[in-house]
Amino acid sequence: MLRGLYDWTLSLAARKSAEWWLAFIAFVESSVFLVPADVLYLPMALSRPDRAYRYALIATVASVLGGIAGWFIGHYAYDAVARPILEFYGKYDEFETLRAGAGTGFVILMLITSGAAHLPPIKVVTILSGVIGTPLLLFIGLAIVARGGRFLLLAWLLRRYGEPIRDFIEKRLGLIAGAAAAALILLYITVKYAL
Repeated sequence: MLRGLYDWTLSLAARKSAEWWLAFIAFVESSVFLVPADVLYLPMALSRPDRAYRYALIATVASVLGGIAGWFIGHYAYDAVARPILEFYGKYDEFETLRAGAGTGFVILMLITSGAAHLPPIKVVTILSGVIGTPLLLFIGLAIVARGGRFLLLAWLLRRYGEPIRDFIEKRLGLIAGAAAAALILLYITVKYAL
């Protein structure tokens, strides 16, 4: 099922309506969808490097709007909407563990790590932000920085290095960003419990 969903998402890059699909995928990824917008963004930006920044802007705006939708789902419709979504993806228990120890500082850290390495998935962070009541304006600002930073970095890399960077992005950038995210989480935990 996941491979079919991935292939379908990738096939959207070749359509004339690809920008609309990118916006749609980025929006729903931030609230309920499993496949990251990068799957569509990367082939689009590689096929049209002159539009890489345009695509990054589209993905950022749609992702932030989707994040706001996720925040509202978590804040106002947790039991009716968010819980069934989390249970569907098998993330409910993990989410409840996060929820028990989360505060605004932890949400800030998770937005940064999710923006950099999809750790945890952005939909989990947006819903959690709403559940614990992270101030909406703070959340929006952080989402712009985290998601915009990711898409703009990808645009810059693709414009600067082109096709050769694709393998690096797909195979190694996630690992490097994941290691950086793990280091940030470890630093946060160390500081939190040292004080």
